[in-house]
Amino acid sequence: MSEKTYRDAIREAILEEMRRDENVFVIGEDICKYGGAFGVTREMVQEFGEMRIRSTPIAELGGTGLGVGAALMGLRPIVELMYVDFMMLALDQILNEAAKMRYRYGGQVRVPMVIRAPQGAGRGTGAHHSQSLEAMIYGFPGIKIAMPSNPRDAKGLLKTAIRDDNPVIFLESKQQYGEKGEVPDEEYLLPFGKANVLREGKDITIIAISSMVNEAVKAAEELEKRNVSAEVIDIRTLYPLDLELLEASLTKTGRLIVASESIKLGGSAGSIVAQLMETKAFYHLDAPPVHIGAKLSTFPLNRKLEKALLPSYEDILDVVKERFRI
Repeated sequence: MSEKTYRDAIREAILEEMRRDENVFVIGEDICKYGGAFGVTREMVQEFGEMRIRSTPIAELGGTGLGVGAALMGLRPIVELMYVDFMMLALDQILNEAAKMRYRYGGQVRVPMVIRAPQGAGRGTGAHHSQSLEAMIYGFPGIKIAMPSNPRDAKGLLKTAIRDDNPVIFLESKQQYGEKGEVPDEEYLLPFGKANVLREGKDITIIAISSMVNEAVKAAEELEKRNVSAEVIDIRTLYPLDLELLEASLTKTGRLIVASESIKLGGSAGSIVAQLMETKAFYHLDAPPVHIGAKLSTFPLNRKLEKALLPSYEDILDVVKERFRI
């Protein structure tokens, strides 16, 4: 094991896959000489040249479309979007082209591409650079969604994404780029659709997405001091979702909290709750399920106001005390 930042784990995954497979290349805004908005591709151009580390104009629709075309011709593009907010400009290529190509041609073509995008608030970057938009693409057939919460998962899931023959949206928590964690030195891949139980418990199931995983662990540690045992699960991938593991946990605990940084109304956390309520775990509930997310508001530049909109471990503690009364 070596200690690496979230940023360097992602960078290492890209480097290893580009060295392994000459069909892998990266395109995006300012990724060549500048190294990208968050430095993930810094100095890669010196090793691979400007054909494989290729900067694009400020045209997300065009860059993503280039990726779709390249994937159809047998290459494995990694498209870096500067912020997930800009993904809205490329949704036609992502949802109407990349996601549907394999179906439209009866499985005769593949679209092995990864679209990487940093998302989330907490850095005071304002209304157009702070959103969590996984719910915007969740539920469209043909698209996989990975949302790693730590350096180890970031590397393992990204390597899996790059080798997948289907389009993958890889959402990175920009609050966590500098966070450190242990990463195996040997090569490894993490499978999609396999959640990770970070803490086992018997009283409450806390399902956390991306940046909310750290908050869920904090909450569980505080609850332990009150003799409340919380099971914390990191979903790792939103689609495919490890519904079997989540159902088993809820069946055991009877209480459910799902936490996401995306806005609560219409967010990904609510969708997970809905899916679980259609399983047999519903009959084991001891209290109504709760999902936690950001407040319905545009994110301001002011960091104190921004913090007031974001969910935290304190919100989880409040639910346990006021809604579950334990």
